[in-house]
Amino acid sequence: MRRRRHLRRLDRIAPGLRVQVFLITCCVHGRRPVLTRGRTPRVLTQSWREAPEIHGWMVGRYVIMPDHVHFFAAPQGNDAKTLGQFMSRWKTWTGNRIREVLPSFRWQSEFFDHLLRSEQSYEQKWQYV
Repeated sequence: MRRRRHLRRLDRIAPGLRVQVFLITCCVHGRRPVLTRGRTPRVLTQSWREAPEIHGWMVGRYVIMPDHVHFFAAPQGNDAKTLGQFMSRWKTWTGNRIREVLPSFRWQSEFFDHLLRSEQSYEQKWQYV
């Protein structure tokens, strides 16, 4: 898997950062407004509850919009998958479950992440969400 350029810079940007918390945004391909339909919200919330055990990532607050999601996530310990691995596997798992109901469902290939560097940064992003 190719590591995204901005993720390769992370060690230089935040050396020694004790807890890395990210605001992650993931959009539906074509921005189709399908995430609030049927059992889709349950699929998403279940995936976030299981993320620590499966991926080594804790997921905190989140917002499910019709065509995208925002959620705060942080790696849990040294055994956590990388952000790229976590998101790839998360999108695969949720996409497979959502396609059981919506066969044409797809996530956009990329996701957007923002490393929160301070409590103020967290508060600003939470207000945005």
